[in-house]
Amino acid sequence: MKSQGILISALVFALLIAIFAVINVDSVEVNFLFTKTTLPLILVILASTLLGGLTVGLLGMIRQIRLKRTVKALEKQLSELTVEAERLGLTKAMLRTEPTEAEAMPKTE
Repeated sequence: MKSQGILISALVFALLIAIFAVINVDSVEVNFLFTKTTLPLILVILASTLLGGLTVGLLGMIRQIRLKRTVKALEKQLSELTVEAERLGLTKAMLRTEPTEAEAMPKTE
């Protein structure tokens, strides 16, 4: 459901940008660092939007790749620790990090 909301939001945003670009068709002077040129504003708007979207997408992909690497490393560490625990003869009940009911009960004096 979340991905559908994101897709709908992206389509609405694209529609708004397209309408905004079509309304602004006048020519403008664009100053690059090394040259100046005159372009229709519609091209400047669409190119800027496209470059912004590509930048955000690339940064998102880089983040996803880093997270996947982290998950793989943690899964590998977990499997190694599980094998080590089994080698030492520890059971899953002994490996629990949650306190048992007896441990969780407050001590009365």
